[in-house]
Amino acid sequence: MQIVLYALAGFMLLYSVLLVFTSNFNLGNLIVWLLTAACWVYALWHRPLNAWFTGCTAGRVTLAVLAVGAAVYAVLLGFVAVSGYANPPAGNEQIVVVLGAGLRRDKPSLLLRYRLDKAYEYAVAHPDAVVITTGGQGRDEWVPEGQAMRQYLIDKGLDPDRVLEETRSTSTEENFAFAKQILEAEGYDTGGSIVYVTNAFHCYRAGKYAAMAGFGDAHALPAGIPLRSVPTCYLREVLAVLYYWVFRSSESGFMQGMVGLLSLNKRFFYR
Repeated sequence: MQIVLYALAGFMLLYSVLLVFTSNFNLGNLIVWLLTAACWVYALWHRPLNAWFTGCTAGRVTLAVLAVGAAVYAVLLGFVAVSGYANPPAGNEQIVVVLGAGLRRDKPSLLLRYRLDKAYEYAVAHPDAVVITTGGQGRDEWVPEGQAMRQYLIDKGLDPDRVLEETRSTSTEENFAFAKQILEAEGYDTGGSIVYVTNAFHCYRAGKYAAMAGFGDAHALPAGIPLRSVPTCYLREVLAVLYYWVFRSSESGFMQGMVGLLSLNKRFFYR
């Protein structure tokens, strides 16, 4: 048993170190680091912890709370995983909204390239569709996300006239709201069907924000995700979905105050 605990704790430690060098800081990383710390605490002191969990009322209550919390989290993880495929495009959408996901300096991150490659496939298969890339400039990014995303699609072969860019947004809500303004200013009908492209874990919440922005018939085109990003993205998205169910908007609730307190933009939680 002890060997298994140390093996798990060691694997979590290696993964945590990998995150430091391969991704920007976000809530998903923080959750993994906390889980890593919990694994090491339990591996080192599992005997006295087991005795406490089973030997007194406070321990048994704590164990029950942890078990219920883990079960609820597991159910929500399943919901996040399945819901991303619940609203597929019909194939006749003429507007493609690509949601931002971070840059490495002035180049799309690996997670974002998955989204852009999926959008490119759809645009090639539907030559009459217009694409709009969305995302402002983060503190560690050299250019706005929307600009870098547009250039990526053009470099892959899309006609520049088919690709618009939105470069002011800092959240999924703003991605859709600002994209709608640009599309309408360019004369496009935003009242019909559109397709939005993001990774599968993000599709449910993105669809809610698309409707909030006024896109009445928005369909999800889920992109893949690099294997190393699965734990951080899905663990974080469970909390983001819960936050949405309670507060409906990143402009309300406790996170709005924490943004200023932590000197972080909304990408920490809401991207």
